[in-house]
Amino acid sequence: MVSNLGGGARLRSLARRQRELASLYTTAKSLTALGELDDVLRSIVQHAHDLIRTDFTYLSLVGSDGRLSVRASEGTISASFLAACIPADVGLGGKVLASRSPHWVRDYAATTLIDHDPDFDRLVSAEGLVALLGVPLVIRGEAVGALFAADRSEWSFQADEIALLRAFADHAAVALDNARLYEASRTALHELRIAYRKIEEHMAVVERAQAIHEALTGVVLGGGTPGDVTQLLADQLGGSVTLVDRAGDALFHSDSASSPCLAPSEADLADAIEKARRSGRCTTSVDAVGVARSLASIQAGDSYLGALAWSREATAGQGVPNDADLRTLERATHILGLLILKERAVAEAGERSSGELLTELMVGSPGISSAQRARTRARNIDADRLDLVLVADSPALSSTDLSRHLHDIAQDCRGLAGEHLGRATVILPSTDDDHTVGEVHRRLRRSLGGPVAVIGERVVHHDWSRAFSLASRCGAVMRAIGHTDLGATTGRYALYALLFDTERVCELDRFISDSIGPLLAYDQRRGTDLVDTLSAYYVNRSNVAATARALFVHVNTLLKRLDRADTVLGLDRRRENDLELQLGLRLHQLRAITNASP
Repeated sequence: MVSNLGGGARLRSLARRQRELASLYTTAKSLTALGELDDVLRSIVQHAHDLIRTDFTYLSLVGSDGRLSVRASEGTISASFLAACIPADVGLGGKVLASRSPHWVRDYAATTLIDHDPDFDRLVSAEGLVALLGVPLVIRGEAVGALFAADRSEWSFQADEIALLRAFADHAAVALDNARLYEASRTALHELRIAYRKIEEHMAVVERAQAIHEALTGVVLGGGTPGDVTQLLADQLGGSVTLVDRAGDALFHSDSASSPCLAPSEADLADAIEKARRSGRCTTSVDAVGVARSLASIQAGDSYLGALAWSREATAGQGVPNDADLRTLERATHILGLLILKERAVAEAGERSSGELLTELMVGSPGISSAQRARTRARNIDADRLDLVLVADSPALSSTDLSRHLHDIAQDCRGLAGEHLGRATVILPSTDDDHTVGEVHRRLRRSLGGPVAVIGERVVHHDWSRAFSLASRCGAVMRAIGHTDLGATTGRYALYALLFDTERVCELDRFISDSIGPLLAYDQRRGTDLVDTLSAYYVNRSNVAATARALFVHVNTLLKRLDRADTVLGLDRRRENDLELQLGLRLHQLRAITNASP
């Protein structure tokens, strides 16, 4: 007891108490100056080790999983001790946390006053821990951990040692709470800075999107074209932008100067367009070669007008576009939709005007009135040079749709196009009719991607109606004999158009069958070529010698073939009128001509 101590002992005890208090004050002051949580934890155990002067000290905190884990130590010799983690309701720590008061044991391994954890007991043995004192770390009424002082020999902790460690733990708890608050505030500040940067980035994206939208509006108000819009998007978004029409063909492809990209293939576009049309929104995908592609369809109500594809290298950090860029692409489709509808309206107005003027010339021909001459001149067309009428027919397209394709050709050639009496018709200037008809057929076939028949007749004395009538009749003959993909003038078919009613095409089949049907059947059955022999005979004006030379056969062989043909047909070509036979042979030859025109 203190009362039994002598005067010198009391003075020494008082001096020690003063040193401990001074050390405690200094320690508490230094702890409050720390901010980082890990620094605070290390400082707590270091100062506790210096104050309590046991073999080692350590500090454990209760984690989010409800387990008590060692977070810092001083004087330990086993590295595995720092990995100690036990349930928060066992061991000496469990008693300290449950009671929120100090507890100690003279010999940890031997005591039966606590619930032992086998894993921790193995660490105790490795560390050589014997005597252990634990005091709680209490923050706002909650025990968040414990501070421990340990000796490697048996020891009974005294009241002043317990009080000193507890007082230190109280200061340490304040420092720990401050460190946690500091860490939370610093985390909040960091998150705030991140959020602020995101806001700044978002504002920059919004401002960029607004600038692009204003630029797009400026293009439209300035009379720009869809091609101008695609170029602007490529310059602003980077990569490349492709405008696709309703048929899937690329109308415009624009590259940015800084990061151009290859144009997408037709197959890639077809798949992406289908996905975008099904979803109704902009879709993004990355292909096998690392090209990211965003695609938005261009709609006007339920009408599909085309699509807009934005391509860029995914490896350039643009693989996943931000929402603002996608919204920009979608807004651009609205603008392009308006431009396309405007161009379509202008084109349709031009087509109507061209078709009306074409009909006027047809109905009023022959001759040109002063009013008609003025109207054609206003369209930069010289009516006096409109000297070739062409009629087109396609099994896949109506005459109205086919007329629209002819209108493009007419614009390029300073002609007129339209639908006249249900036929797709165009009137063009021409100096070489065969060449002109062939060129129109090639352009139409390339545009349609399928077969189309074009027949042309030259206009004489501004009589467009007569030329149209003959071209239409010859066109019917072409179809009747199977010429569905060809460009030709009427010369080859005019005679047959005059002889047969083109509205009754079955007459052609019947005529060929009646005139040379037996000969065709004989050749097919016997493997002979009597039809070709007879055709060559009439081509050579019934000259036997010339025909034999043309067929590379002896005259006697030719005469035998001709006699055989007479026998099969049941006539004598030398005595009877053979005009019907010659017509039948010529029609058969025309029908045999393949649609070889490109």
